[in-house]
Amino acid sequence: MSQPSRLQQDLAERILDLAREDGLVAGAHLTESAIARRLGVSRTPVRAAFSWLEDRGLVRRQPNRGLELISMPGAADHDTAPVDAVERALIQLAHEREAGSLADEVSEQEIMRRYALARPEAKRLLAHLADLDMVERKPGYGWRFLQEPRDPHLHDERYRFRLLIEPAALLEPGFALDPAWLAEMRSRHRATLAAPWRDTSAISFFEMNAAFHEGLAAASGNRFIHSAIRRQNQLRRLSNYDWVFGFERVEVNCREHLQILDSIEAGDLDVAAAQMRRHLQRASRLRRPDGLD
Repeated sequence: MSQPSRLQQDLAERILDLAREDGLVAGAHLTESAIARRLGVSRTPVRAAFSWLEDRGLVRRQPNRGLELISMPGAADHDTAPVDAVERALIQLAHEREAGSLADEVSEQEIMRRYALARPEAKRLLAHLADLDMVERKPGYGWRFLQEPRDPHLHDERYRFRLLIEPAALLEPGFALDPAWLAEMRSRHRATLAAPWRDTSAISFFEMNAAFHEGLAAASGNRFIHSAIRRQNQLRRLSNYDWVFGFERVEVNCREHLQILDSIEAGDLDVAAAQMRRHLQRASRLRRPDGLD
């Protein structure tokens, strides 16, 4: 077994972290291209990191199917795994930010005090938000949020825009979906349906949801559609981390996504586009009990 570079080790650990966040279990499928997009790096270092994970017996390559997860080191049972302090703080931060009680600018010390985090945990939380383009470091001191708190007037505009764009993406002349991505997405949805739900599950649920919509936009072959959906995911991330609709809505969402994938796999793109339209229409009618839609 060759000694990995520091970059390979770091990427391998980040790949495993993503798999844990997504609730993946042995047998789940992973793709280099999807992981590279999520980590914001090229496929070459991701391929090297996967090779190291393969050497360790954690993944294996399947002909024409991408990579299969074999085991997850250090992954605790879903029912007994402790909730990570940073995940819990992120959920609370999302709620306070969306409610307008967290200012546009914060300091590391305020994050530590407000969410009862040690300094390394506060740094990890802020670094995670920065990786997602949600905050940026101010010159000299402190951090600044890049999006405004939830504007209740944007909800309908956002869904009207998505209704124009996302069904049409499936009908683009260059639409082509990678079978390995499709298999990975099925695995992630089934893992979400099988795992016990808790408050911090909203994070991995949203990231899976975002990957689904962004992946279909990328498959359209239209870079403007892909860019628009990526931007939409950035804008709705905190509001979806602050999830108030319970697991019943998660189940509906996952099953509708799987139906869309079934139609795409069968080559029924007109049907898939109609299903996407109905999916977004149903989602647009969800109203938060706190009136902050």
